[in-house]
Amino acid sequence: MNAAFLFLSTFVLVLALGLQSQFVNNGHPAMAFANSLVIGASNLVLFKLAPDASGLEIAAYLLGGPFGIVTSMFLFARFTGWVIKRKCTNGGAK
Repeated sequence: MNAAFLFLSTFVLVLALGLQSQFVNNGHPAMAFANSLVIGASNLVLFKLAPDASGLEIAAYLLGGPFGIVTSMFLFARFTGWVIKRKCTNGGAK
C-alpha cells in the first residue's frame, strides 16, 4: 500500500511542479498560488513515507515522476487551448 501512496504522491508532486512552472511563466498567479498548496501537501506525504522505503516502494517513487511530468504537459496544453478558445468565443473580453 505504501508503494501506491509513494507513486501517487510523487506523481502529484511532479505534476504540480510542472504545472507551477507553466503557471508562473505564463502569468497565472492565482493558479500558481493554489497549486503551491498541492506541492506542499505532496511533499508532506513523501517526507512521511520515503525514509523507510523498500525496493518496490523506491521503484514506485521513481516511476511517479515521469508519469507526472508528461501528464502536466498534457493538462497545460489542454488548459491553454481552453483559455484561448474561451477568449475567442467571448470576443476577447475578460
